[in-house]
Amino acid sequence: MDPLVLVKSAFALFAIVDPVGVIPIFLLATRGYTEAQSRTAARVAALTVLGVLTLFTLIGEALLTFFGIRLAAFSVAGGLLLLLLALSMVQAHVSPQRQTEDEAAEAEERDAVGVVPLGVPLLAGPGAITHVIVMSGKAESDLLHQGLLLLPVAFVALTVWLAFRAAPLIARRLGKTGIHVVTRLMGLIIAAISIEMIAGGLGQLFPGLLA
Repeated sequence: MDPLVLVKSAFALFAIVDPVGVIPIFLLATRGYTEAQSRTAARVAALTVLGVLTLFTLIGEALLTFFGIRLAAFSVAGGLLLLLLALSMVQAHVSPQRQTEDEAAEAEERDAVGVVPLGVPLLAGPGAITHVIVMSGKAESDLLHQGLLLLPVAFVALTVWLAFRAAPLIARRLGKTGIHVVTRLMGLIIAAISIEMIAGGLGQLFPGLLA
């Protein structure tokens, strides 16, 4: 597998997960926690991201085959989903796909906030799951290539852990405005990725349509 493909996949997944943009929610969800509890929540969130995205990287193609869904069709659907996510991020809003108002309120009452809602659905949400399934479907099916796809997942899980561990410092340095700027930039990148996914899927579903 071309190393450049892995690098692009890692940065695309980082933009979709957007751990920096989730920092304000992490700080809110862990308000009143001791430093040890906050570190535990950061670790649990990162491990949740690693576990969920690894699972869908490994079984994503099999799921599509089981339901009789062509990768091209899934790319179009996933592209539309990512586009909705991108539009919310460009406006510096938390997309309803990632967290509803009820989930946000419930987050303050949960002890295991690292799993729900931080790990799922805020970080390893529909957009990230869609991305890893599409990448898995495009890669060769042997164990080596599927294993290499786990490198971007591991990279993003590491960035989640680092971002949450440094959340108070990042929040002070960037402020709300800085975090919103980062979120908007990630949204623009995701919008471009989603258009590429939609165009590529439509091109395979309807050959000659985009010629």
